[in-house]
Amino acid sequence: MTIQITLFLVFGACFGLLTFSRRHLFSEGPKTKDETRDGNTLVSRLIWMLICTFLWPIMIITGVHTAWILHKRKSQSSVEEYDS
Repeated sequence: MTIQITLFLVFGACFGLLTFSRRHLFSEGPKTKDETRDGNTLVSRLIWMLICTFLWPIMIITGVHTAWILHKRKSQSSVEEYDS
C-alpha cells in the first residue's frame, strides 16, 4: 500500500512541475496567461507543485474540461467565420 501512495504523490509532483507554465488551463475555466496573478517565482512553482501533488486527478479532469471548452469555442468561431 505504501508503494501506491508514494507513486500517487510522485506522479502528482511531476505533474505539477510539468504543468506549471500552463496552470491557467487548470482553473475554473480557460483564462489567458496574462490573467494569472502569480509570477514565475520559486514560491508559486512550489505551491502549484504541492497542490498538484495531492489533487492531480481533479486537475486532469479540469484540464480536460478546459480543453473541451476551448475546442467548442474554436469550432463555433470557425462556423461563424464560414457563415459570414
